[in-house]
Amino acid sequence: MKQKLLQLFKDLEQGTISIEKAIDHLKYLPYEDFGHIKFDFHRELRTGIGEIIYGKDKTIEMLIKIINSLKQKEKNICITKLPKTKAKKLLKIFNEGYYNELAKVFLLYKNKPKSNKQKKIPIITAGSSDIYVAEEAKEILNFLGSKCIFIYDVGVAGLHRILSYKKIIEKSKVLIVVAGMDGVLPSIIGGIFGKPIIAVPTSVGYGANFKGLSALLTMLNSCAPGVCVVNIDNGFGAAYIAHMLNK
Repeated sequence: MKQKLLQLFKDLEQGTISIEKAIDHLKYLPYEDFGHIKFDFHRELRTGIGEIIYGKDKTIEMLIKIINSLKQKEKNICITKLPKTKAKKLLKIFNEGYYNELAKVFLLYKNKPKSNKQKKIPIITAGSSDIYVAEEAKEILNFLGSKCIFIYDVGVAGLHRILSYKKIIEKSKVLIVVAGMDGVLPSIIGGIFGKPIIAVPTSVGYGANFKGLSALLTMLNSCAPGVCVVNIDNGFGAAYIAHMLNK
């Protein structure tokens, strides 16, 4: 990788390639190889957003290598689905980090992103038990630089509650709607408000909920237009898409 960079800079200095062409080359330069992990440091050049780390099944040693390498490159760091036991160990080493236990998200900022001037993204949950997924979405939106607003516990058991937030919803560009149990809330909101909805099924519910499968199928079978669905408990995916739509 070093040799390729040196050659690239020589070509730039000699004027044999343009700045635009050099940037295009940088987008597809090799990743950094840690053995079991091949980290993509140039993803931000290609997509506008750097790699966000899925932490659940990575060892502490793997995570430390990634964090140290990102810190050297002065990158902001976001790790999702990180168990509390691993987070505690990381915080002892990187005490400038922050961990949201409910969201299971670890963050370490070199340069905290400025919140952009786009409209706030409402994160709506059916029940208070769904908030852990909403919190993950919140942390990701903050990490990416989008502002959000919370509308929690307005599910179908007391549907009139959502109408109290009519003005907030109507001002937004996109909604994140999180629901477990029957998973109906995104469809109902989609039938009332003309906004793109990113529906997030959660694994909250009784036996026939099948750990979120029933909510997922309900959302996929929504009759309301404008509802798209991410995977079960995927607050990260919902936030990522919402941020892109909101920009």
